[in-house]
Amino acid sequence: MIQYIIVDDEPIAHRIIEKYCDAFPHLQKKGNCYNAFEAMQFLNEHTVDLLFLDINMPRLSGFEFLKTLANPPKIIVTTAYKEFALEGYELNISDYLLKPFSFERFIKAVNKAITNTKTQSNLPESSTTKNVSFFVKTDKQQHQIHSENIMFIEAYGHYTKIHLKDKMILSNHKISDLETLLPSSYFFRVHKSFIVSKDKINYIEGNRIIINTHKIPIGQTYKSKVITLLSS
Repeated sequence: MIQYIIVDDEPIAHRIIEKYCDAFPHLQKKGNCYNAFEAMQFLNEHTVDLLFLDINMPRLSGFEFLKTLANPPKIIVTTAYKEFALEGYELNISDYLLKPFSFERFIKAVNKAITNTKTQSNLPESSTTKNVSFFVKTDKQQHQIHSENIMFIEAYGHYTKIHLKDKMILSNHKISDLETLLPSSYFFRVHKSFIVSKDKINYIEGNRIIINTHKIPIGQTYKSKVITLLSS
């Protein structure tokens, strides 16, 4: 479970973020803070994994507050001011959302922050680095994907096919976007159009990887990388 707080002086911003977060079953709200000083006090008494942070707040800005934290959680900035983006990334934030942001853009930011949080966690590898979850958008739905169920991913024009153990999901995401969400020790690119799960490979035959009944080509430029990863 990823625990989060919202730090923003506008109540409507809290309601929007809370509504969006309700779509993520693994997100749990721990508190609402309406200025930086409330947030300081809260973080002195509680530990959270993720913080949604506004910049323009009274007395102490979001970035001034962030600079006071010795060990900050993952930060997603939510602001109407695009001119502070560079400073935000210099402070090692996970993402920078410009208000008003769409649900799809919010999902991308949360997926990025959650993936980084899990990778850097001290929890056992089997529950973090190997198995992550994220949401992908189809035409009308948001699907939660668990990486342990992925066999391989295939680029398909402007879409991406995510081949799971029991079904296939056609996603609006680019294959390169999905690649960044997956743990690189267990998923790797074998072709410009294919990412495979190392654990799901049955065998390799010539320039093809066999996963169940699927035959996945190994691209010429990926051969040496595939050999290195499979031998590790």
